[in-house]
Amino acid sequence: MANTASARKRIRQTATRNERNRARRSRVSTFLVKVEKAVAGGDKAAAQAAFKDAQPELQRAVTKGVMHGNTVARKLSRLSARIKALGAQAAAQG
Repeated sequence: MANTASARKRIRQTATRNERNRARRSRVSTFLVKVEKAVAGGDKAAAQAAFKDAQPELQRAVTKGVMHGNTVARKLSRLSARIKALGAQAAAQG
C-alpha cells in the first residue's frame, strides 16, 4: 500500500488514466467493428461511410497515446484495401 501522499496521488491518477484509456480503446474497437460489418455485408457505400467515421477516431487514439501510430496506419491501410476490393469485386460480378 502507498505510504506517501505522492504515491497515493499517483495511484489515483493511474486509475483515472486507465479508465479513460479503456473507454478510448473500446470506442475505437466499436468503430472498427462497424467497418468490418459493412465490409462483410458487401455494402461498399456503408463501408466507406463507416471508414470515414472510424478514421478520425483511430487518429485520436494515436494523439492520446492509446495506440501506436504505425498500428493505426496499418489498420487503416488494410481496411481501405478491403473496401477498395469490394468495388473491384462488384465490378467483376456486374
